[in-house]
Amino acid sequence: MKILLTGAEGQFGRCFQDRCTDHSLVALNRSELDITDLDAVQRACKTHLPDVVVNGAAYTAVDRAEQEVDLAVAVNSAGPQNLAVACAERDIPLIHISTDYVFDGTATSPYLPDSPVSPLGVYGQSKWQGEEAVRRTLNQHLIIRTAWVFSEYGNNFVKTMLRLGAEREELSVVADQVGCPTYAGHIADAIVALLPLLKQPGFDGWGTLHFGGDRAVSWHQFAQAIFAEAVDQGCLPQAPRVLPITTEQYPTPARRPGYSVLDSGSLAELLGLRFCNDWLQGLRFTLERLAQP
Repeated sequence: MKILLTGAEGQFGRCFQDRCTDHSLVALNRSELDITDLDAVQRACKTHLPDVVVNGAAYTAVDRAEQEVDLAVAVNSAGPQNLAVACAERDIPLIHISTDYVFDGTATSPYLPDSPVSPLGVYGQSKWQGEEAVRRTLNQHLIIRTAWVFSEYGNNFVKTMLRLGAEREELSVVADQVGCPTYAGHIADAIVALLPLLKQPGFDGWGTLHFGGDRAVSWHQFAQAIFAEAVDQGCLPQAPRVLPITTEQYPTPARRPGYSVLDSGSLAELLGLRFCNDWLQGLRFTLERLAQP
């Protein structure tokens, strides 16, 4: 199977390349394919003739999106629409990665794929618009929402905590936002497992799915887990004190959902097999990779 991957330099994109070894993979970064350019997207599909397109490209600077509205909308809304248009022209399935930020975080139980959406800021709104564009344009699509993504690649909460933990004896971390940390490699593993199903005759699993880590924690609890594992693996000589604070004590330009737990049962049912979403296992693997020279 031939796969066209966009956003090749992102966390998910890098992890997907590590794992998609049994297929022919064309991995394009932003400079190689600007998904906001419809002509460029159409040329890419015509040139490479993929069996499946996987969209890992996104504008993910949540706070900066509040000022760079046009850019966020271009990448997160127009971009997926362009991919869906090009895929529809050539009957190519599209797998599109989305986010928990389409929800407002007021739920008290894990969000299902059909739970009502209500984005709090530009980033979440632009991602929701991108989802809707894909749904309107292409029947053969899978939209996979995820949350709190981390990996050995790029910039993320785990790497920020490791840096700060090496610099400070005490940190304050928000304790009233709850979600499921998700290792990008586990998302990639699940999608690689999905790929053969998409070309099976009669496959009817198209739609929206969730993939999040297996246990809900606050950012404060996640930070504590990061430091405990980092000390165990020798990445840090000792853990800093981690003080819990409220969202009000740590204001940001963009509002965050207070509750970002995703119900991943629909993906498990579709795959019909076991998949790993143990974020602690993903954290340990990430730390092992970061410790390598």
